[in-house]
Amino acid sequence: MTDVKIVEPTIFDLSSPGRTGVTMPASDVPAADLPPQHLLRADLPLPELAEVDVVRHYMHLSKFNYSVDSGFYPLGSCTMKYNPKINEDTCRLPGFLFTHPLQPIETVQGNLALMYTMQEWLKEISGFAAVTLQPAAGAHGEFCGVLIMRAYHKSRGDHKRTKMIVPDSAHGTNPASAGMLGMSIVVIPSDERGNVDLEKLKAACDDTVVGMMLTNPNTLGMFDEHVEEIIKIVHDCGGLMYGDGANLNALLGIVRPGDLGFDVMHFNLHKTFAVPHGGGGPGSGPVGVAERLADFLPEPLVGIIEEGDEEEPPLFGFVKPEKSIGRMKAFHGHFGGGLVRSFTYIAMHGPDGLKDVSQYAVLNANYLQAKLRDTYTIPYDRICMHEFVAEGRFEGSDVRALDIAKRLMDYNFHPPTNYFPLIVHEALMIEPTETENKDSLDAFADALIKIAEESKSQPELLHSAPHITPFGRMDEVKAARELVLCCWLPENYSDQ
Repeated sequence: MTDVKIVEPTIFDLSSPGRTGVTMPASDVPAADLPPQHLLRADLPLPELAEVDVVRHYMHLSKFNYSVDSGFYPLGSCTMKYNPKINEDTCRLPGFLFTHPLQPIETVQGNLALMYTMQEWLKEISGFAAVTLQPAAGAHGEFCGVLIMRAYHKSRGDHKRTKMIVPDSAHGTNPASAGMLGMSIVVIPSDERGNVDLEKLKAACDDTVVGMMLTNPNTLGMFDEHVEEIIKIVHDCGGLMYGDGANLNALLGIVRPGDLGFDVMHFNLHKTFAVPHGGGGPGSGPVGVAERLADFLPEPLVGIIEEGDEEEPPLFGFVKPEKSIGRMKAFHGHFGGGLVRSFTYIAMHGPDGLKDVSQYAVLNANYLQAKLRDTYTIPYDRICMHEFVAEGRFEGSDVRALDIAKRLMDYNFHPPTNYFPLIVHEALMIEPTETENKDSLDAFADALIKIAEESKSQPELLHSAPHITPFGRMDEVKAARELVLCCWLPENYSDQ
């Protein structure tokens, strides 16, 4: 591992006595008494800076960030697609930006109409009977879906169902979500073509099964060739089928999970429908369900509480499903951050445009896979969907996936997902999305081919990469295991 190349100054290091960047207005409220003396600090050593100093400092730091707006971002499974800027305009319209979830419903009819329409659109896109917009992210949507599955079984007096089936090609959040509810996890291996092993699945199915959580397309980028048979096997033992909708970007307008027989599915609006990733949010993980589970959705849903006519529009409000599992989140979902942006994305594309999204995503992934097939091992080498997985290792070389990922940074590319899924050794999980053009794909493929050549002729170049970034290679294992969670304080500071 290499040491950090540079040490950036903190905002405190730039401080100079007497500088100021803000003028506080005179107070327009009565002054209040201070707390008791023993609760007061003797001093609060805030940095002293002009506004221009602060802006320049943070602008400088921001240039270290890599984003989908600055370059190709092929993170497999994450679907880091470009976010059209019209989405940013609509979510900042005053009628959306300055509303509050506790306003009287008569004053937010436009907001509620958008949410109601979004529910209807997601139903149409997915083939489900009902949708909740409440969950705050994909994993939160999973947890909501599994709660619904459990509630359904309990409502029928079927309390012995405590087992959740999860393929080894699933997202890691699948077993975690079921495990959080105390369910035991049964892992089903993949066959040689990247499908669920049907015989192992049949052996695991009995009257203790809550259901199966299937990511389809899976994390290998494969559409399971036996998906309808899988669903039938699970249904025949009384279980429910959960669809992980994180990879829905490969299916829009082509196949609807509800039509295949799935009972529950979460959507990732921050993947499929272009809501920005990063910074802790806002994610959004709506959940769709089949008719028999509609009564168990979290409350409230947006519904029409008074029908309209030719002169008056309908009145939108909140309704409670009869057997609701309760609230999943304060208020009604990430409205401006998630729902308005994704509403705009769907409206701009329309049905034909959404189908194009998936077709181009699949085309781009297969194009890249074909370009790299002769250089990198593709363990499940068949037509992929929106992503594919290659092995980041070469015979006769000690170069590994991490070295390849770090070296890609020297070619000004963000690395793909590393070491996932776990069933592929030294995995490089690559998802180009539909928004990248052929020039970008060719440049990325050329970089990976050159890196493969370097792995044989100059392996040390890869071991010590990256070389052009402000910071060298970090000890990521140490950083994860030995967290430093503290704030910065001057050496001479003491809090009384």
